[in-house]
Amino acid sequence: MTIVHRLSIDGKDYFLPDPVTELRQQILQAIKAGGDYVNIPPLRGGPGIDILFSPGMPVVWTQIDVGEPAENEAHEGETDAAASLDI
Repeated sequence: MTIVHRLSIDGKDYFLPDPVTELRQQILQAIKAGGDYVNIPPLRGGPGIDILFSPGMPVVWTQIDVGEPAENEAHEGETDAAASLDI
């Protein structure tokens, strides 16, 4: 299972790979300093994006577990689809 973090900043979502501990510290330091730019890395390669963080800015972290569906869940979906076709 893969863990992906969603960082919501002022209504915009950014998806980040694990770990995010260092990034959280950088954001906290920028806010405590009264505002500063922090580079938000991309989920898959590239330069990222610089965002200006300031006190009072709405920031929400969400952790999402992304993985394969359980084997019994896949079979349940197949059974339901097959049942609907037989009718």
